[in-house]
Amino acid sequence: MMSVEKIKCLIIGSGPAGYTAAIYASRANLKPVLYQGEQPGGQLTTTNEVENFPGYPEGITGTEMMMQFEQQARRFEADIRSGWVTKVDFSAKPLKVWVEDKEIHADSIIISTGASVKYLGLPSEQHYLRTGGGVSTCAVCDGFFYRNQEVAIVGAGDSACEEALYLSKICKKVTMIVRRDAFRASKIMEERVRKVENITILFNTETEEILGDGQVVSAIRVRNNKTQELSEFPITGFFVAIGHKPNTDIFAPYLSLDKEGYIENVPGSSRTNVEGVFVAGDAADKHYRQAIIAAGSGAIAAMDAERYLAAQEI
Repeated sequence: MMSVEKIKCLIIGSGPAGYTAAIYASRANLKPVLYQGEQPGGQLTTTNEVENFPGYPEGITGTEMMMQFEQQARRFEADIRSGWVTKVDFSAKPLKVWVEDKEIHADSIIISTGASVKYLGLPSEQHYLRTGGGVSTCAVCDGFFYRNQEVAIVGAGDSACEEALYLSKICKKVTMIVRRDAFRASKIMEERVRKVENITILFNTETEEILGDGQVVSAIRVRNNKTQELSEFPITGFFVAIGHKPNTDIFAPYLSLDKEGYIENVPGSSRTNVEGVFVAGDAADKHYRQAIIAAGSGAIAAMDAERYLAAQEI
């Protein structure tokens, strides 16, 4: 028979949002239980160097930062567990969640499952991403490291255009690699990109290989998908901007999601359409995707959960 556990505040997912929610919820005596998910610490653990989070003047690796967040949450007696949610039922109270063979009845739930970056799927892409040798998924996070250098960015949407514009202010040259013969971005974003002198756009082009010495990126090989012609050009940084997929599929039957799958929250709060369920971090944020903003939203979610439980006299 499946065991049932009753929890006052359940946090699904870790990362800056989940751990911060755990810190705030613990200090509010909500006795939170946090399940870390398939990637403890979230996608920040794939970031080699974090230099834009206040309080770390010398910078810190994403993995080390998340370890410190976890340690701080544990200090306030947050119950942090490995494992991930396999099923939910938000159709009635109590809110029900299943983690492997355990059924959980929760008075409140904070969802901080984040979003996963879409990659090209090249072995070299993953290699240089892991080593921090020149592949990035965030221009705002890592563009500073490539100032006055030549970089490439793959993508054709608004996010890719925004990142290309950001990089153009820092880097010597930015090459945009667009798979089709047109942008997917809005006209205004396309026009802005086309007006920038140090942005070169390669249409009908796909990335064949990211080249380097095994430690750092030095060039890229691309293929024109119309002519099949291969060409190479030097770069020191390669940015992937082909989109994110929010990790929210499991909640779709119960929560309001936008067309891209992000959880919709009540403006000015972390509340969702289901009473007692709150959201923090990149599961709802498709615009900023910054660790500090995710952490702030985790604090908001914990405070909203505290006020909800107090109003319910739980």
